[in-house]
Amino acid sequence: RRGRGGDRDGSREVMRDMNRPDEPFVGEPTEVSGVLDLRDEGYGFIRVAGYLPTRDDVYVSVKQVRQFSLRRGDLVAGACRPATRNEKNPALLRIDTVNGVDPDQARDRRRFEDLTPLFPDSRLALSSRDEPYNMTARIIDLIAPIGKGQRGLIVSPPKAGKTTIMKQIARSIEANNPEVHVMVLLVDERPEEVTDMRRSVSGEVIASTFDRPAEEHTAVAELVIERAKRLVEDGSDVVIILDGITRLARAYNLAAPATGRVMSGGIDTGALYPPKKFFGAARNVEEGGSLTILASALVDTGSRMDEVIFEEFKGTGNMELRLDRRMAERRIYPAIDVDGSSTRHEELLYDRKQLQNVYKLRRVLSGLAAEGSGAAGLEMLIDRLGSFRTNDEFLAEIAKG
Repeated sequence: RRGRGGDRDGSREVMRDMNRPDEPFVGEPTEVSGVLDLRDEGYGFIRVAGYLPTRDDVYVSVKQVRQFSLRRGDLVAGACRPATRNEKNPALLRIDTVNGVDPDQARDRRRFEDLTPLFPDSRLALSSRDEPYNMTARIIDLIAPIGKGQRGLIVSPPKAGKTTIMKQIARSIEANNPEVHVMVLLVDERPEEVTDMRRSVSGEVIASTFDRPAEEHTAVAELVIERAKRLVEDGSDVVIILDGITRLARAYNLAAPATGRVMSGGIDTGALYPPKKFFGAARNVEEGGSLTILASALVDTGSRMDEVIFEEFKGTGNMELRLDRRMAERRIYPAIDVDGSSTRHEELLYDRKQLQNVYKLRRVLSGLAAEGSGAAGLEMLIDRLGSFRTNDEFLAEIAKG
C-alpha cells in the first residue's frame, strides 16, 4: 500500500540516500510548495496537488527530514529538480520555509502531544446580525453552542439534512470567525456533494469520493489531521468538519490489517482505534491555539456496523447535535432535535444572564414536546426567532416573560 501513487520503493530509497553523495544539479530549479507526507522509513513527499498522491509530488530525503526536524503535515516551500532517468519523482534541492517561517525556527517548536488540553471556553459564533434568517446558526448557538476546541458529534439518520447543516456551519464559522482556519474533510462522499461544498466554502475542502479505494480515504484523513496539528502547534485556531466518522471507521475496517477479533456487526476491533485517535485530537490548548472537530455519525441506517460505530463514539464528544428524520419528512428545517442536542460545560461559553435565559428556553421547549417529538417546540422556536434580529434580543424577551 505504501508503494502506490507514484512513490518509490522505501528500502531502496533509504539505502541510496545513505550510500551516495548528493549529485550536483545543473539547470534551473523549480519552485515548489505543498504539504509533507512522511513514510515510516523516514523519507517523504511534498504533495503538490492537495493531499492526494500524484506523479508530480516532490521527493524529500531522510537526510533533509532529519536536518530540519520535519514532521508529517508541515507546509514546506523550496526548490526542486526534475526526476532523473531512474527516478519516478522530482527531488527537493533546498528548503526555504517550513509553515511560513525559517526552517531553523521550525526546529524548536512545540509538540502537539505535549500541549495541555482544556475545556472549550471561547465561543465560535455562528449567527450574526447580518443573517437573521440563518436559523441553523441561530438555533445551534442557543441549543448546542460550539467553542474553540470542541469535539462535536452531529448525529443524523439518513435524509435528515446532515450535509446541508454541516455546509451552513462551515460558512457561518468562516463569516463570523475570520481568524479560524477551516478544513472540510469529505470521506466516501458523492462527487456532486464535493463540488457543491467547494463552491459554498472558501476554506480548504479535502475529499475522497466513494469511487476511490478505502486506503485513499484513510491516507487523506491522516494527512489532514497531521496538517491541523502542525497549525495548532503554531498557535492557530483550526476547525475540521468531517463528513463522516462512520464512513471513516468503515474505511479503516476495510483497509487496516485484521487483528482477528471481530465485534458485533463485522467490525474489527483494531479498525476503531485510528478514527478515535482522529476525533480525540480535538482540544482547546492552554498554551494557545485550538483544534475543533465536528464529525457526523450515522444512525438508523439498518446497518448493525453503523450502530456499533456510533456506540463507540457516543461518549467521546463534548457536544452533540441530533437531527430528527420525522421533522425533515414534515419539511421542518433545520430538523434539529432540541432535547437531544447539548454541549457539556456550556456555562463556560455563555455569560450568567444568557445561561439562565437559555435554561428557561429549554424548559419551555421540553414542555411543548408531545409523544416524544419536539416538532411543535422547534416550529415555535423558528417562528419566534424570525421576529428578532439577533439571539440576544430574543433571550432578552424571554427574560421578561
